[in-house]
Amino acid sequence: MLNKLRLRRQAETVMGHHLEEPRLTLVFVLWVFVYAGLPLLVISSLVDLLIQQITGSCTGFWCWF
Repeated sequence: MLNKLRLRRQAETVMGHHLEEPRLTLVFVLWVFVYAGLPLLVISSLVDLLIQQITGSCTGFWCWF
């Protein structure tokens, strides 16, 4: 399966016109952040807050400022 992902597809043509190859776009990066990065950020912040409440010492990134 990894070989299939590694091999580039040949350029496709439709009625003699070459189609562009798929590429990463800014919209894709934003959606990855929304669906993966944002929930991870919220969950890790809640865990840091819980540790701070239990132990009394700040362990989060914002404690450095």
